[in-house]
Amino acid sequence: MDTIQAILKRYSCRAFTDQAPSDADLETIALAAAASPSGMNRQNWRIIVVTNPQLLADMEAEGMKNLAALPDKGAYDRIMSRGGKLYYSAPSMIVVPIKQGEPGGGEALDCGIVSENIAIAAAGLGINSLICGMAAFSFSGARGEEFKRRLGFPEDYGIGIAVLLGYAARPGGKPHEPDLSKITYIK
Repeated sequence: MDTIQAILKRYSCRAFTDQAPSDADLETIALAAAASPSGMNRQNWRIIVVTNPQLLADMEAEGMKNLAALPDKGAYDRIMSRGGKLYYSAPSMIVVPIKQGEPGGGEALDCGIVSENIAIAAAGLGINSLICGMAAFSFSGARGEEFKRRLGFPEDYGIGIAVLLGYAARPGGKPHEPDLSKITYIK
């Protein structure tokens, strides 16, 4: 699939089958992530490909527990209305931990670039994805340090973003309709 088609066809998949992408496809997606540009080429991120079902289940359970404990139940209720699975049954995930740089501030932008490279590469390979900011809840509670150790985070890194990867349980998901009114041309 060409790059523009991958961008235009990609959508946020919220229901995955248990079929994992092949190791070769995950390696290709990880390579695309590692090729991401970053501010001053600091590359203050790591790319961690997770396919261990027990680890994913443990992280998801902790994330849901931490989400349920929030005073504002809006996000929790939204996940529950979508089946109660923070990771939507995805069989694989790429976790992107980040390190605060000096001067700080660019890491969030760099993390966004990495996650978009992952999502576009996946779409180009016919793999569905969901850029999952909610994965941060897996690291925000009592087991956060445990998960950082189990995933091999370097000591001074924290969670940046995660991208869920797999195949759609309900094919036919639709990308959002681009709002062309957001585009301005100055000539």
